[in-house]
Amino acid sequence: MPGYEFRCKDCRHVFTFMVDSIADIDQEEPACPRCSSTNLTRLIRKVSVLTNEETRMERWADPSRLSALEDEDPKAMGRLMREMATDMGEDVDPEMHEVIERLESGESPEAIEQSLPPDDGGMGGDLF
Repeated sequence: MPGYEFRCKDCRHVFTFMVDSIADIDQEEPACPRCSSTNLTRLIRKVSVLTNEETRMERWADPSRLSALEDEDPKAMGRLMREMATDMGEDVDPEMHEVIERLESGESPEAIEQSLPPDDGGMGGDLF
């Protein structure tokens, strides 16, 4: 059952309008549940697609997705790391969040690594 999000231009209320099928949205005339106005703006919502772990792993096994690592482009590397964490549903700790933001701003991995304190987990401070 698809849902479409609208904002009422009269009272500014945001609501979701549910229809039986995608084709039905053209036959329906949604109205604001708060003030009954039909003076609405349709909003764009973020789309989520549910996938299983096997599908996610297959997608990440595609070499073209990892080209940012070969190109040594810090911005692309940061985007890749953020996308991986989001895709895997992982919470990013504050230190890794900082690393990703610095990469996305264009800072080199070497400069970031040198500025971080040594890791007590036995990695010797190596992030990359």
